[in-house]
Amino acid sequence: MGPNGSGAPPSERLPDEDAIEAIRDLLPAVEEGRDFDDWGRSEAFVSRVEPLLDFYYRHWFRVEVEGIGNVPSEGGALLVSNHSGALPPDAPMVMQAIRNEHPNPRALYMLVEHWFKGYPGVSMLAARMGLVPAHPENAQRLLHDEGRLAIVFPEGQKGSRKLAWQKYRLRRFGRGGFVRTAARADVPIVPVAVIGAEESMPIFAHFRALEKLTGLIYFPLTPTFPHFGLAAALMYLPAKFKICFMEPIRPEDFPAGLRGDPAAVQELAEEVRSRIQTRLDLEVGARRSVWTG
Repeated sequence: MGPNGSGAPPSERLPDEDAIEAIRDLLPAVEEGRDFDDWGRSEAFVSRVEPLLDFYYRHWFRVEVEGIGNVPSEGGALLVSNHSGALPPDAPMVMQAIRNEHPNPRALYMLVEHWFKGYPGVSMLAARMGLVPAHPENAQRLLHDEGRLAIVFPEGQKGSRKLAWQKYRLRRFGRGGFVRTAARADVPIVPVAVIGAEESMPIFAHFRALEKLTGLIYFPLTPTFPHFGLAAALMYLPAKFKICFMEPIRPEDFPAGLRGDPAAVQELAEEVRSRIQTRLDLEVGARRSVWTG
């Protein structure tokens, strides 16, 4: 028996990544006729809800897109975006932009926090739309092994909790985990700036007592209160959206020794944050109206 309880001596045991690959080989093949993939995403389900998404995209938010060609047509890529709105509409609209405007439309997966797992029914619906828990191994498989598109929102809940007077002020991008993810998967980072989501469901206050009472991650006061379920789907304010896909930062342009240097990771994360903030400031300053752009 090896020192760690293994039947083989240390020199004969597989490295972690090789062990993971060996386990993956044991997984059953995709079943024919199954309308969802290994992540739970269902193209059939997305197609069923697309009329609603397209209504918001074309008629309600009247989304304007710039730089769609910066999203790679093939291979893995990590989109990094600002985040806002009590029930953020940014991810679905970015997804629709790629479906509607890109010359080679591709599925977009969303690497998100685990909050939705605790809500009955929400977990299944979220998975069907392409939401995947933001675990490093999930990201590696999506981006590197399968060559998928994925989007992250490094502000996390800090972004979606922002009050109206804090709009378009980016929160700190965590500890740069998305940079490590892109470096490990050897994929480009595509910064994305979303304008309009801040005004679609602005937050004026948070009811802390109701958060504790209901167990929700937040219970905000918005102009469209109540702000959950079907009411939210019908009550976004019709702010004019603009989505800007900026020039990718490719792996060959990452700082040397990035994986082992926390300072370099933080520096690149701050560069991505700065690019998005600069673009937000430029676009917001050039707007004539929240409602017409």
